[in-house]
Formats: sequence, C-alpha cells, structure tokens
Amino acid sequence: MDPPDSRVDLSKGLEDIPVFIHMDSASLTLPHFQYSPENVQGPGSSVDPSEVTLPGCSCCSHSCHPETCSCLQTTGRAYDDTGKLLNLNRPDSGYCSPVFECSALCTCSDFCSNRVVQRGLIHRLEVFRTQSRGWGVGTLEPIPRGAFVCEYAGEVIGFEEARRRQLQQKPEDNNYIIAVREHAGEGGVGVTETFVDPAVVGNVGRFLNHSCKPNLHMVPVRVHSVVPRLALFADQDVDAGAELTFDYSGGHGQSDVETASTQDGRTDGLQRKKCCCGAETCTRFLPLDLSVLK
Repeated sequence: MDPPDSRVDLSKGLEDIPVFIHMDSASLTLPHFQYSPENVQGPGSSVDPSEVTLPGCSCCSHSCHPETCSCLQTTGRAYDDTGKLLNLNRPDSGYCSPVFECSALCTCSDFCSNRVVQRGLIHRLEVFRTQSRGWGVGTLEPIPRGAFVCEYAGEVIGFEEARRRQLQQKPEDNNYIIAVREHAGEGGVGVTETFVDPAVVGNVGRFLNHSCKPNLHMVPVRVHSVVPRLALFADQDVDAGAELTFDYSGGHGQSDVETASTQDGRTDGLQRKKCCCGAETCTRFLPLDLSVLK
C-alpha cells in the first residue's frame, strides 16, 4: 500500500481530510467534474442549500439534550457521545428517522454531539479503479458501525430537470441522480422530494458503487437548510481496505425499481444496466427509478 503522502488529493484541499486517489489509478482519466464538499443549488431548485434557513436552539451547554434542545425535541437524540448514529434502522425496512443537527444559529458548543455531518470527513477514503465496476471508493482505516462516512453531494435540482437529464442520457452514460422521498404529516401523506445529481458538481460520494448487500446506508440530515444532506453511515463495522457501497434504490424493497420486468433488463423502452456487485442476493440489474420519467 502506498504511503498517504504520495497520493493525489481528489478534493484539492476542499476537505479537511484529503480524499486520495490510488496511485495505480492516478494515471487514468477521472470523469471531469467540479469537486464540492456540500450540495449546491442547481436548475429547478428554488432553495439554495447553503443558505441558513432553519432556526437555532438557545442551549448554552457543551452538548444538547432532547429535554431542552429545540433541535432535538421533535426527533430525539440522533447520535451518541462519539458521533455514531443511534437509530440504525435497516435500509430494507423502508424507514429512517429524520435527523436535525444543530446549526450555525445555535448557541451550543461547536463540539456539541448533535453536530456530525456538518463537520465533514473524519475517515481517510480512497478512490480507486475496480476490476468490473468502474471507479469505486475504499476506506484506508477501519470504520465502526454507525459512523458517518461521507455525503452524497451534488447539484440539488428540480423534478423536471431530473427528468430532462435522465431522458438525455445515453446507454453508456452513468446515472448519478438520486431521488429521496420523505413522508411527513399524519399518516405520512405529505411527500418531500429531493433530487441530487453529482455528475457535474459533486464530492467523493459520486464514486460510490451500488451493492445489493451494502455496508453503508443513506439518511437525510438537515443542518442549516430545509434541503437535506444525503449522509451515508456505516451499517456495520467496515475493515480497512474494504470497498464502500450503498443501495442505489434505498433498499425499500417495493418500488418501481423492484416491480419492473427484469427478464431482459428493459423497462419502458429503457435499457437497465447489469449489476456486478457479486452479492448472493444480487437482483441482476442496477436500480432504475422510473418515477422520474413519468
């Protein structure tokens, strides 16, 4: 394994911890994109994700408590004292508890335990070239279960823009668009949709591969803005050198992705791409969110 100081920093200093490129892959041509550690406003989005729009708490303690903190009173405590996610619902349950972190307007300490995703990367990650799935992301150190790994950051775009971009894609193009739907209100009747596309502007998360048996899962986390950050947490203890993956479909089990025909990989005239994750439970094809195309 190459010493870290001989590797290239993919983030070019924009992350507190460098995102390395494996030396065997450094001579290969990376996709052209602009690195951004956080979401940026894209076409069709009416809200700037960098704008502080959520109110802050008035806690004066070192670390906030659900009994007194307005940020925690609705959803409860999200992290333990070491910053690990407490509610590790399996992604196949189709449910993740909402997370609201303390924001720039909060009076609590910068070291408050309710500030995790906003602190950025804490583990050394490496982008490398896989044998059969293009680029991938590995970890250079062990990551404990429940730990924050990275965001899936990119342009926050509107539904029509997401539809336009997906329809313009060629069969050989990668589809980076992630659609997250959150249900709120009594009976979960209200639906909030967030579309993130890191194809042109994005972070290390854009290189994460899909797996039908992943070691990461995605949780929408709100920090300063009503626009959630798509945060990825370790769903299990991950050894150093392991590839990091998540389920592109969200692992909800019942969706347009699962009900589409998989006999020949075609759905509504679109060619689905084969999945090469190698898991025993592999569904043979990568998820395809047809709702964006309807």
